[in-house]
Amino acid sequence: MDISRITNSLLIAIAFVIIFTFGKGLIVPFVIALIFWFLIKEIRTVLQKSSFVKKHISIAFLNLFGFLFIFMIIGGVVQILALNIRELSTLLPVYQRNITVLADNIHNEFNIDTISITKEFLGEYDFSNLLSILLNSLTELFGKAILIIVYTLFLLLEEPYFSRKIKIIYSKRNNYEEVYSILNKIDRSIGRYISIKTLTSLLTGIVSYFILLFIGVDTPMFWAFLMFLMNFIPTIGSLIATIFPTIFTMLQFGELMPGVWVLLSIGIVQLIIGNYIDPKLTGDTLNVSPLVVILGLSFWGVIWGIIGMVLSVPISVMLIIIFSHIPATRSISVLLSKNGKINNF
Repeated sequence: MDISRITNSLLIAIAFVIIFTFGKGLIVPFVIALIFWFLIKEIRTVLQKSSFVKKHISIAFLNLFGFLFIFMIIGGVVQILALNIRELSTLLPVYQRNITVLADNIHNEFNIDTISITKEFLGEYDFSNLLSILLNSLTELFGKAILIIVYTLFLLLEEPYFSRKIKIIYSKRNNYEEVYSILNKIDRSIGRYISIKTLTSLLTGIVSYFILLFIGVDTPMFWAFLMFLMNFIPTIGSLIATIFPTIFTMLQFGELMPGVWVLLSIGIVQLIIGNYIDPKLTGDTLNVSPLVVILGLSFWGVIWGIIGMVLSVPISVMLIIIFSHIPATRSISVLLSKNGKINNF
């Protein structure tokens, strides 16, 4: 590889990072809309397994149904979350008072002086700051909601013309079939990943909700939604989703044991779903190296924050599929894959 080629590659990489960093406000809503588009397509595919639906109901109506179904659920979740956050805001002063109580209990049980350490890190901290961060995040998302909806609608409107446009661009039959095959594999892999991850994350959230409700944890719906969202983030997401409700449970009760029960029960749920159910459903569809997952998580997290972490695996899958079909980059695809067998896609 000559110097000019290396230089061009570096310049392209730098330009890529700059565009995706400074264009975050426009690109992120489009990526979220792309996720919704994949979900709508998956809903449509499931419904079309019925011969009656496939024969008598048009694709346009199925798209409209999927669109309304997803955004109605999101609207309902947003309303429930708003109520939970308001309730949480009234309880935060109680949590702050229980910091000292919890530290005293730890000292009495284990003869460890944690009062000064606890006060150093948490005693002067205003938990309302955490609530403000959550509210600001929701407000930012609401501000982009119209843009996300518009993007999703236009993706659905453009979908019937994708194949026709590709056919015009690649007039030679062999070129068209190769490009269409790549896009079709990307579509299947990403769609399967999003649908499976949504189902397993939803299952995690629902089971966790009833566990938290049984233990008596405040705002269980809020924590269940947090677990649903965090499970989209590979590796560390489930850990974060378990630790946060555990800490707040200890602060709520001013005791260790309720938090321990939350940690154990939610941890078991995460272990079963994450290590057994999720891999069994996913199979070899996501043939991505764990190292690549971690690096992608870090890179996209720096550029786009939480949404970047959520999207890190789909982006890695797309890169592996695309690189595997280009002779010059096939070796990169092998390095990015989990077991080197890129034909599994």
